[in-house]
Amino acid sequence: MAAEIVALVVAVLVVTAVARRMDWSAPLSLIAVGVVASFLPGVPEYRLSPEVVLVGLLPPLLYSTAIQTSLLDYRRMRGPIALLSVGLVVFTTLAVGLVAWAVVPGLPLAAGIALGAIVAPPDAVAASAVARRVGMPRKLVRLLEGESLFNDAAALVALRTAIAAIAGSVTLWEVGFDFLLAAVGGGVTGVVVGISAAWLRLRLTDLVSDTALSFAVPFVAYLLAEIIHGSGVLSVVVAGIIIGHKSPKILSGSARLASRHNWQTIQFLLENAVFLLIGLQVRPILGEVADSELSPSLIVGICAAVLGATIATRVLWLIGIGFGKRIAARVRARRKPVWPWRYSAVIAWAGMRGVVTLAAAFVLPADTPQRAVLVLAAFVVVAGTLAIQGTTLPPLVRRLRLPPPDPAEDALQEAAVLNDMTNAALTKLDEIRGPEDPQMVIDRLRARLRDRSDSAWEQLGRQSTLVETPSDSYRRLRMELLQVEREEALKARDNGTADDVVLRRVLEALDIEESMLDRDEEEPGEPDRELRTPASTAGACKHLDHDWRQAEPSSPDTCAACVAEGQTWVHLRLCLKCGNVACCDSSPAKHAKQHFHDSRHPVMRSFEPAETWRWCYVDNQLG
Repeated sequence: MAAEIVALVVAVLVVTAVARRMDWSAPLSLIAVGVVASFLPGVPEYRLSPEVVLVGLLPPLLYSTAIQTSLLDYRRMRGPIALLSVGLVVFTTLAVGLVAWAVVPGLPLAAGIALGAIVAPPDAVAASAVARRVGMPRKLVRLLEGESLFNDAAALVALRTAIAAIAGSVTLWEVGFDFLLAAVGGGVTGVVVGISAAWLRLRLTDLVSDTALSFAVPFVAYLLAEIIHGSGVLSVVVAGIIIGHKSPKILSGSARLASRHNWQTIQFLLENAVFLLIGLQVRPILGEVADSELSPSLIVGICAAVLGATIATRVLWLIGIGFGKRIAARVRARRKPVWPWRYSAVIAWAGMRGVVTLAAAFVLPADTPQRAVLVLAAFVVVAGTLAIQGTTLPPLVRRLRLPPPDPAEDALQEAAVLNDMTNAALTKLDEIRGPEDPQMVIDRLRARLRDRSDSAWEQLGRQSTLVETPSDSYRRLRMELLQVEREEALKARDNGTADDVVLRRVLEALDIEESMLDRDEEEPGEPDRELRTPASTAGACKHLDHDWRQAEPSSPDTCAACVAEGQTWVHLRLCLKCGNVACCDSSPAKHAKQHFHDSRHPVMRSFEPAETWRWCYVDNQLG
C-alpha cells in the first residue's frame, strides 16, 4: 500500500511538471495518463471506494478552498450561488434523470434520478484548476468556486433520497425533511466546529500543535455532521469559511504562513491525485460493463445522451436566469442588465465534473438495475466535460474578451491599502512613544513604514525615467548581500566555529528576510487598458468628487524641479488644479507632495501612460 501511494505521488509530480512545461491542461493530462496506466500490466488496481473519497479526500479538498473564500464576497453573491448550487442541482437531477429513464431499457425512474444527482454537481477542484489557468474575471471565479463548494451537499442529499426510492417509496415530505435536516444540521455543525476551532487556535502557541489541529478540523466537521444526518460537505465548507475569516485575528503571522503553505501543498497533491485516480478507474469500470446484456452501440448512445443532457441543462438554466434577470431589470426600470450575457455564457460552459461524481456513482447499491452502465455514464460525464468544456473554455473566454485580473489594478489597490496602514501605524506610533524611547528607534520605525508604502507605489507606472525603481534596487542589492551572508554562515558551519543550533537560527532569519524580498512575477496587464480608479473607492471624498477641469500640463514628460536640481524621479504626478507636473513620493525630492504643501491644491492624478487614477492629499484617499 505504501509503495502504491508513493507511486501515485511521484506520477502526479512528473505529469504536472511536464504539463506545465508544455502548457497542457494538467487535469486532462493526469486523466489520460491514468487511463493508459490502468491497462498496463503490473500496475496495481487503484479502486476508488466511496468512503475514501467522501471521507478521506473530499473534506480536505473543500476545506483548503473554503479557508481562501471571502465571507464578504459570499454574502454579496449568495443569491447567484444559491441559484447554481441548489436550483441548478435540482434541475439537473430531474432533467438528466428523465433522459436516463428514457434511454436505458428497464431502468426505474428513481435510478435515473439517482444518476442525475450523481452528475449534477460541478467539481470544486475542476472549476478552480481550469479557472486559474484561463484567467477569468475574479467575480466569475468566486461564483464558480462558491457554487462548487455548496452544490455537493444538495447533490448528495438528492442521491440519498433517490437510493431510498429505489428500495421503496419516498414521500415528498420525507424529501423536504432530508434537505432541511442536511442544510440545518450541516450549517449548525460547521458554525460550531469553526468557532470552536478558532477559539482553540487562538490559545495555541505551538506551531506544530496548531498545524495538527488545522488538519483535523475538516474531518471533525464532516463526521460530526454525518452523525446527526446533516450534510458533512456543508459543515466542512462553513467551518472553513469561518476559520479563514477569523485567521487574521486569531493566528500569529508565523502560524498563518505555516498554515497557508501546508494547505497549498495538500491541495496541490490531493487535487491532482484525484484526476489521476479518475483515469485509473477506466479498466475496472469497463470490466463491469462487459457483463451487461446491452449492446455496445446502445451503451455508447446512453453515455452520449447523459453527457449531452448534463451539458444542456446547465446552458438552459443559465439562459432562463438571464431572461429572468432582464425581465426583473425592466420591471425595476434599470437600464443595465444585472447579469451580463457574456458572463452567463462562460458560467454555462464552466460545468466540469470531477471526483465527487465518480465517487457518488460507486455509492449506488450493487442491486441497482444497470449499475455498471450508470457508473460508466458517470465516468463519461466527468471525462467528457473536462475534455470538451475544459479545453474550449479558454478560447471562449478570449473570444468573449472577458477582462482577466489586471496586476496594475491590484498594485494600485495594494498601494492604497498600504498607505492607509502606514498612516494608521504612524499615528499610533506618535501615541505610544514615550520619553524613554530613543529618537533613533522612532526614526527607524518611521523610515521602515514609509519605505514599505513607497515600494508599493513604485510598482505602478508602465514607463519610468529610471531603469529600476529604488525599491527594486534595494531588493537586488539586498538579495546579493544575503547570498554573501549565507555563504559566510555556511563557512562557519563547515569550519565548526559555531554551534549547529545557532547556525540554524541565523540561517532561518536570513530565509525569512529573503522571503519578504521575493515578489511573484505577474503577467503584465493589457497594454492598452487604462488604469483607472477602482470603483469601490471612486468619489471617496468631496475633493475627489469635485468636477475638476484638467489644466494644461506644465511639462509633457519631466519633473521640471528635478531637472533644475539635477535629480531623477520614479513616476510623475499631475496637479488637477493648476497642471503642475512633479515627481511622486517614491522619488528622492517628492515634489508633488511639496507642491500640495505650497499651493494647497488637494487632488493630483497619475501622469504615467495609461493611468488616470487620482489621489487626495487632504483626506489621503484614492478616488
